[in-house]
Amino acid sequence: MEPTSEKFAKNTTLKNITRTVWILSFISLFTDMASEMLYPIMPIYLKTIGFSIVLIGILEGAAEAVAGLSKGYFGKLSDNSGKRVPFVQMGYAFSAVSKPMMALFIYPLWIFFARTIDRFGKGIRTGARDAILSDEATTETKGKIFGFHRSMDTLGAVLGPVLALLYLYYYPEDYKTLFYIAFIPGVLAILASFYLKDKNKATPKETKPTSFFSFIKYWKDSPSQYRKVVFGLLAFALFNSSDVFLLLKAKQSGLSDTLVIGLYIFYNLIYALAAFPIGVFADKIGLKRMFIAGLSLFAIVYLGMGLSTDNSVLVGLFLLYGIYAAATEGVAKAWISNITDKKDTATAIGTYSGFQSICTMLASSLAGLIWYRFGPSETFLITGVATILVLFYFVFWTEPKVEKESKL
Repeated sequence: MEPTSEKFAKNTTLKNITRTVWILSFISLFTDMASEMLYPIMPIYLKTIGFSIVLIGILEGAAEAVAGLSKGYFGKLSDNSGKRVPFVQMGYAFSAVSKPMMALFIYPLWIFFARTIDRFGKGIRTGARDAILSDEATTETKGKIFGFHRSMDTLGAVLGPVLALLYLYYYPEDYKTLFYIAFIPGVLAILASFYLKDKNKATPKETKPTSFFSFIKYWKDSPSQYRKVVFGLLAFALFNSSDVFLLLKAKQSGLSDTLVIGLYIFYNLIYALAAFPIGVFADKIGLKRMFIAGLSLFAIVYLGMGLSTDNSVLVGLFLLYGIYAAATEGVAKAWISNITDKKDTATAIGTYSGFQSICTMLASSLAGLIWYRFGPSETFLITGVATILVLFYFVFWTEPKVEKESKL
């Protein structure tokens, strides 16, 4: 019998990573590089052009709401049209063009428009892109394919902030130029998208127009297991606030701005390195089990953040947080794609991603309120306890064999 270690090593090779998956992964890498190059400096830049904290919050909340609602709609539209690639190309093009737009003018309405265009692009492409990834995998390799894509995507989240730090080291406070620099990887993503080809030649499912909220009907028509799983995922999303709160906790612990950004880069590096092997391992032990393991790590991280003020412990918690992300984000979409009909993949993932965006926005608002009224420790402890309750839900109220119920 072949040793387990040799079998695992063989299965972590890149032989099942198709040309299409490679192209999509590089597109995501370039796009995330552009976005994450700006992520650490975005609040600083907005404040320098006159945005208040309240206005920044409204801007980000509205942009995320647009992204959330559009994910479900464009996922449904992709399934109904039988096409994927045009949605991917248009979505990444919108995000790329939004970067220099942020630097052209500083009027609040223009900034709002540019930021919304970026998030709208994410809404257009998410369902179609993940449906392509699902089509490139089998039931037994979903974790591997989605994990590889998440690794490449998150590698961009490492390279982007590093490049931003290097640039600002030589050109302090020259934030505006960074928006133009971020356009370069965005253009590379657009160019790479032209190498994608639609393999699905099926005729459109519907000829009548798709209404903006028609994806909500899918919730009623979807498999019961989909509703059960997504209910748990959204319950978790309601308490999974923005990573900004983790960075604020690090700052409050006495770390400098550079070290805080360094911690964020460290988290993304761990995520990028772990997502692919964890995806492969998830295919072996089951996507549900891997997701539960990831939630357990999340609970440990948030409880640890609430109870500890030691900086060395903080670094360890960010390491665990990177592993948590690798064990849940790609795995959740792989799990959903295995419990829904192939013809509805973009709708299923788009609907989940859309509701998830709304829940995350609510979670960040709730976390901000708790932080303001009671303090940071209480914010993290409440989230940790709530996550444990969601863990019990997944352990006792979903079927262990869910991954095997694919309708491929």
